[in-house]
Amino acid sequence: MTKSELIERIANKNPHLLLKDVERIVAVVFESIIKSLAEGDRVEFRGFGAFSVRSRSPRQAKNPRTGAPVSVEGRNIPHFKTGKQLFELLNK
Repeated sequence: MTKSELIERIANKNPHLLLKDVERIVAVVFESIIKSLAEGDRVEFRGFGAFSVRSRSPRQAKNPRTGAPVSVEGRNIPHFKTGKQLFELLNK
């Protein structure tokens, strides 16, 4: 599902809301999730899952073309863990 499909489904289920209002609501939700993750917070939706940030430490890797060692800097990456309800629904 794309962002525009999500907006369309929400608008169809809530005909009393204008499409531009639904677009703004979805944008604010996504912005809030991004802002929280950028601040290092965890975002949890009960039954769906939780978003968090994990740190990867610096490491040595190899250039696949030349085989030369390459230094890879440490970085933060987003992580998603499914909630119990979603996990059970997907694995009936």
